[in-house]
Amino acid sequence: MTTVAKRTRLTIDLPAEVKRRLRLVAAQRDISIRQYVLETIEERLARDWVELSEQEGLLALTAQADPVLAELWDNEKDAAYDQL
Repeated sequence: MTTVAKRTRLTIDLPAEVKRRLRLVAAQRDISIRQYVLETIEERLARDWVELSEQEGLLALTAQADPVLAELWDNEKDAAYDQL
């Protein structure tokens, strides 16, 4: 049994020349425009997410980023997860 991730619709307006190039590049790769755009967005998000998470640990749930979590995580039982 496969599960389908919930999707949400996004609509954008493109200059005609961008749409033409998009259509050509997607066709060259033998994929739909939708698939090409989705893959491109996912690649860019992956790079940007890493960059964002490296900025002062904003996205990291770490003891350093959150002293309250440090108190909760500082015990022998949870120390086993540090070895993973």
